[in-house]
Amino acid sequence: MEKFLSLPEEKQNKIVDAALTAFGKNGYKKTSVSDIAAEAGISKPMIFHYFGTKKDLYLYLIRLCGDTIMKGINEKFDPGVTDFFDRIKLAGDIKLQVIKKHPAILSFLTSMFFEKDEEVRPDINAFLGDKEIESFRNKVAIDGIDASKFKDGVDPNKVLKMLVWMSEGWFNHFQTLENPNIEASYEELMDCMELLKNAFYK
Repeated sequence: MEKFLSLPEEKQNKIVDAALTAFGKNGYKKTSVSDIAAEAGISKPMIFHYFGTKKDLYLYLIRLCGDTIMKGINEKFDPGVTDFFDRIKLAGDIKLQVIKKHPAILSFLTSMFFEKDEEVRPDINAFLGDKEIESFRNKVAIDGIDASKFKDGVDPNKVLKMLVWMSEGWFNHFQTLENPNIEASYEELMDCMELLKNAFYK
């Protein structure tokens, strides 16, 4: 990885974008390192030189996507927002802006959620269940919120879990669209969240 990270940023981005696009389109098993190399404008041996194996490259991309999104939220998130649903929307808006800057991230993450190849599925499950990510999600969504807005007996943590499940369903739906419009699809997701807000708030 040191050799890859020592490359000029523009060349790193070209390789990363090529890999994200290929894995996002074809999934892990069907993605060819040769195709990634050709799209990135480098030789196949250089991919192995920089990353070691196809699996190592794939796992690097998973971490990179997670770090990129968390960095974007850390930089722009306002902890002064105390409304639970406003916080969720703020975090979602930031994620949308990050994805618009790096469009290949969405197709890669969508593919990753539903990847079944046993070579990488355990690593994906470990990433999705990572305690650091869970802690970050709770910090953004739960810490410092005004819980008094919820109806009696409504647990914000369970509402957050519902929203996570709803987001996974959104990823699944988005994957099936022929000509997806991320902004329109995102607005539809926010409309559904507004229904939950009306149901769970006093």
